[in-house]
Amino acid sequence: MSNIGYRGIYNNKASTPYRLSRSKIELFTQCQRCFWLEVVKGIKRPSSPPFNINKAIDELFKKEFDIYRKNKEQHPLMKQFGVDAIPFEHKDLDTWRHNFTGVQFLHEPTNLLIFGAVDDVWVNPAGELIVVDYKATAKDAPVTQLREEGSWHDMYRRQMEVYQWLLRMNGFDVSNTGYFVYTTGSWAEEKFDSILKFETHVFGHTGDTAWVEGVVNDMKKCLENSVMPPVGVAAMGGPCEHCEYAKARTQLTLDHIKK
Repeated sequence: MSNIGYRGIYNNKASTPYRLSRSKIELFTQCQRCFWLEVVKGIKRPSSPPFNINKAIDELFKKEFDIYRKNKEQHPLMKQFGVDAIPFEHKDLDTWRHNFTGVQFLHEPTNLLIFGAVDDVWVNPAGELIVVDYKATAKDAPVTQLREEGSWHDMYRRQMEVYQWLLRMNGFDVSNTGYFVYTTGSWAEEKFDSILKFETHVFGHTGDTAWVEGVVNDMKKCLENSVMPPVGVAAMGGPCEHCEYAKARTQLTLDHIKK
């Protein structure tokens, strides 16, 4: 299925499925205007610098868990945090973890091919798949749980729930409980010495995927809309900061032209 569908500017006359990534779902939940501008008009939000240290940690975690996957053994972190599971071995795992393929599902009512790249998948004794997401940050204290709902950590919750939904749509029995492997680099040390000390915690999130299909249907309506949607809300609440910036800059330009 990796070769099915097209990306880029949405064409409402195309019969080929349109590919939408998990990150585009997140963009839509934050601001329908930004989503519409990007996928219908090709005007993207300004991008953030890549977090290469986080990417390196992700890759090292994958290599580390793959050692235990090959041996069908629990990783020590699983034992430490009481997770009764082992890393899941599957012929498509590398495809699921690749950014441009991921776990895919063709939503036939909308002809949208939804995909997302998981960090890892575990399996419990009942045969249920467990979605796992690696996270890395630097703080003065380790992260041991997600922040309360209504915070920017809601993005992480939605991310995991989309992966759970995608695996279910592919016919897998998926546990409602997913896990974050969250490692924190400490800046509370006396000096650097080219060493950053990390502390890793594993904690669960009970996912609810009921919202996903409704959002997929709403995205299709947005794609077909010839009118630019209203400004959305930022992840932390309030109007979308990108749209607010564009509005303020446009107004300033108009004011200068009037002068």
